[in-house]
Amino acid sequence: MLKILDRYIIKTFFGPFFFIFSVLFFIFIVNIVWIQLGQFMGKGLTTFQIMKLLFYLGVNVVSMVLPLTILLASIMSFGELGERYELAAMKAAGISLTRVMMPLFGVTIVLAILLYIFSNNIIPDFQRKAKNMLYNIAQTKPALNFTPGQFIDQLPGYMVKFDKIKGDEGRDLEGIFIHKKAGNFENQQTIVAEKGKFANAKNRKYMQLILYNGYVTEDSHAGKSENVRLKQPDQGTKFDTLITHFDISELIDKAIEKEQITDDYRFQTFNELFATIDKTKKENARINENIGNEMINQVNSVVTYMDKNKTKAPVKQQYKIDTIKSDKKTQAIGNAYSRLETLKSNLDSKDKEIDPSKKYFSKVILYQQRMLTYSFTCIIFFMIGSSLGSIIRKGGMGVPVIIAIIIFIIFYIINVGFENVAWSGKMDPYLAAWLPNIILFPFGILMTYKALTDSQLFDSEKYKAIFKPVIKLFVKNKEHKRYQ
Repeated sequence: MLKILDRYIIKTFFGPFFFIFSVLFFIFIVNIVWIQLGQFMGKGLTTFQIMKLLFYLGVNVVSMVLPLTILLASIMSFGELGERYELAAMKAAGISLTRVMMPLFGVTIVLAILLYIFSNNIIPDFQRKAKNMLYNIAQTKPALNFTPGQFIDQLPGYMVKFDKIKGDEGRDLEGIFIHKKAGNFENQQTIVAEKGKFANAKNRKYMQLILYNGYVTEDSHAGKSENVRLKQPDQGTKFDTLITHFDISELIDKAIEKEQITDDYRFQTFNELFATIDKTKKENARINENIGNEMINQVNSVVTYMDKNKTKAPVKQQYKIDTIKSDKKTQAIGNAYSRLETLKSNLDSKDKEIDPSKKYFSKVILYQQRMLTYSFTCIIFFMIGSSLGSIIRKGGMGVPVIIAIIIFIIFYIINVGFENVAWSGKMDPYLAAWLPNIILFPFGILMTYKALTDSQLFDSEKYKAIFKPVIKLFVKNKEHKRYQ
């Protein structure tokens, strides 16, 4: 059973915890809105659909928000206990700082376990829903890519403009202008219509547009000289109803490709990712072997060598460069140089082919390991935050917030830095995932030790006393004139 002191300490912690978590979650959501909102705002989506999509995308930030919340809440709660002299009163009553930290340490462990469960079971499901929703928008809402009153060229081969876009799903149009892009050997075509609407085509690779009351203006100048073009007038056709189809397969294929490359592993749990890692490792080994064999074959065509496992055949004596005539020597050196340059360019191109596979492999491992590392980060941040709070003895939103933000920025920079190094293939991704915690853990141990020994870590007078002998060397001791 929890004692009265334990309940009081936990209550003091969860007060700022819920407030800070709400604020940080809102800040991270605003960041997502800033990045994603321009892709679908004002293009036919309802407010509910936008909020639903933002919620799906925002669930992923919990894994980053919770450790920072624990850091801030622990600094603020222990700072308030120290500022109100409650920590001093507990120590005077024989209650050690370790005993004060234990209930919140247990709460932090529970939160870390819950974060792992959340990251393993809930976040992948919401990632799947978010990506599927984005994919469905790209497929079923072609009008989302159009802005009223502006010329756009997102439809391959066409320049279009709609004066007005109406309807619940943005399917009704007014003031339609469609111009087909054409080269010198193609006919120009322009369509102008008063009204129109999007319709569902049988083939999802095409977008169907029904136009009403308009004109089709077209020339037949393809392949003809400029003089003929100037003399021959354009042809115009009036229509009451015209059904046109636009090939949007390129737009849909791009959306599908992004889904397959970047997000498949994000839909999986911790255990499921092991199979993905093994599969990716085998595919990378196969790619590396194929590229290696290809490069060896290219090198073999340039460099002659003897294979010890095969029957030795007589080899012609190689020419010495000094015995060759000057014109032949220049030619031989030029050929050798061009072949080496070709090998070098081929090596660079093959290295670029390997980079995406290495980066994808590192991404999968980092994503899997961060389900664990962020949970351990919660514990480390509590050790740092509770120790700093008891040392600083300042509550509120001032000094504790500044110190917590500085610590989090350092952690974030280390985390992103090692992530980029792992993506480039210069560091093992397992080590890159755990290294930020490995670096911060000794700092957490040090801060805890300083807090338990009542260290005056942030006492300015202590540091002034240390540097006082040095300061005396540069500052003269001025006495009052009356004592001289």
